Amino acid sequence: MIDFLLGAAAFVLLVVAVGMIRILRGPGDAERMMAAQLLGSGGIAALLLSARAAGSAVTDVALILALLAAFASITFVKGARPTRRP
Repeated sequence: MIDFLLGAAAFVLLVVAVGMIRILRGPGDAERMMAAQLLGSGGIAALLLSARAAGSAVTDVALILALLAAFASITFVKGARPTRRP
């Protein structure tokens, strides 16, 4: 079971790494923000999977990361300006 959890955490980290490419080369701000949300969600998932496999108490760090990801998306929405169409 531990091998499965660690393999799932590695897979999640691989998906997050692919999302990092979207952050660096994304066509727009909204796409970059969604990739940053993927980074936060994937980080939370990887932390929780590895904590369950190793038996450590990293869940507090995962919860703080979830809170920061939520605040980042709220800040993005508040700072976004509506675009005018011609």
